[in-house]
Amino acid sequence: ILKDNKNLRRMHDDALRGATGPDVLDISSTALESLPSYGLEAIQVLNATSSYSLKRLPPLDKFSNLLEAVLTYPSHCCAFRNIKTEKPNSLLSIFDNFSKECESTMRKTTNEIFYRDDSYNTSLWSVEKNMAPFATDEEASPYSYSALFDEDEMTGLDFEYDFCQPKILTCTPEPDAFNPCEDILGYSFLRILIWFINILAIAGNFTVLLVLITSHYKLTVPRFLMCNLSFADFCMGLYLLLIASVDAQTSGQYYNYAIDWQTGSGCNTAGFFTVFASELSVYTLTVITVERWYTITYAMQLDRKLRLRHAVPIMLGGWLFSVFIAVMPLLGVSSYMKVSICLPMDIETALSQAYILIILVLNVVAFIVICACYIKIYIAVQNPELVAANKDTKVAKRMAILIFTDFTCMAPISFFAISAAFKVPLITVTNSKILLVLFYPVNSCANPFLYAIFTKAFRRDFFLLLSKLGCCKSRAELYRMNYFSAYTSNCKNGVSAAGPSKAPRALLLLSAFEK
Repeated sequence: ILKDNKNLRRMHDDALRGATGPDVLDISSTALESLPSYGLEAIQVLNATSSYSLKRLPPLDKFSNLLEAVLTYPSHCCAFRNIKTEKPNSLLSIFDNFSKECESTMRKTTNEIFYRDDSYNTSLWSVEKNMAPFATDEEASPYSYSALFDEDEMTGLDFEYDFCQPKILTCTPEPDAFNPCEDILGYSFLRILIWFINILAIAGNFTVLLVLITSHYKLTVPRFLMCNLSFADFCMGLYLLLIASVDAQTSGQYYNYAIDWQTGSGCNTAGFFTVFASELSVYTLTVITVERWYTITYAMQLDRKLRLRHAVPIMLGGWLFSVFIAVMPLLGVSSYMKVSICLPMDIETALSQAYILIILVLNVVAFIVICACYIKIYIAVQNPELVAANKDTKVAKRMAILIFTDFTCMAPISFFAISAAFKVPLITVTNSKILLVLFYPVNSCANPFLYAIFTKAFRRDFFLLLSKLGCCKSRAELYRMNYFSAYTSNCKNGVSAAGPSKAPRALLLLSAFEK
């Protein structure tokens, strides 16, 4: 009646209440969206293949006698993993006085059999191994269960000791390697860390954006690039916040939410955010590094200075590229639905595999470009004729930190992702979540501090913003006076120098890092 009923979408909660069955419930190929809340205790076999609308299951205690489940989604089988039925077998209810005998039988050796003696009293006896085993023919063997029980009582026994053995529920299809039976984040410590990291990323980058946008100083190329970087890292924080929120809501019951989450708009949104943010961040970091190298290399050639009209189209290209890369999985090239953390891990087709490899190779190339530029910058500022030794050490340390954070973020992700793209995975999805939380967002947390908050220019703008709100007015005035004094000094040095002097060039080299 129920099977193959395409129009069946709902069953009343009381549809099976008070019924003596059914033992087998087959709702295959139906549009049923949920099962009744009552009357499921008698079900021993549940068949729900091709029931794509059934995305959630009732509480597990409703299936107290379920022995076999054939479902549509692998995640639903996680609900029944390591769950035993409430009763070993329904036949035991009529053999209460045999419960202790069953427990002892399970511990006896194979040469102990259950048989009926001459007085027709049931008992357990140890016999020699050469004694004839139970005969399959009930009439031929005095040791058969049929001598003890009626035929209708024997129904459901698969073998001689079946009623003494607990039933283990079997469920298909089994969860695969991409979707193991666990919550979104898997590990408990990751559930705590991800909140700390995403709040740090969101708060840090939002502060940088707010200060840079509200600053009354002229929007320079470094400020413009820093705004783009902060926005990209802010989006990464939003992705982590979305993942952490869904994990908190579905903790312990993710199997009931997996289908809605991974096939719905939530996972696609999270996936878009993380890919867009990751690519825009890498692109902007590369542009910032190249801009610094270019500024130092051509410090005294003002006609070759990179201006805002040049930076805008460069970053526009980065935005278009990042949006294009993030949209591809939504159009069928790879997919955000493959795993619970919504990363494009689907490499089933050659096009999807090429897509993943291109992203990873571009990220590796970007890292090489960043390292090469910083090496050139270090060589340029190392010249003792240009910069004092203490300034040289300061610049070198900052560059080392920048390269280290980039390497920490990119190296482990790229290494394991490239191996997985060639279908030789070196890490499980469960362990990859550690990379997601501990390494993947490193740049998003560190960038606002390394590129903005720790610089004098940002601190000046920050206190000036606070002074507008009535706070830290004296500190803001001090920064304003220092800025005016430094500006006046630079102007005087520039006028008095007949040619390109060492002092102005040194100041330009250092200012490139302060910006």
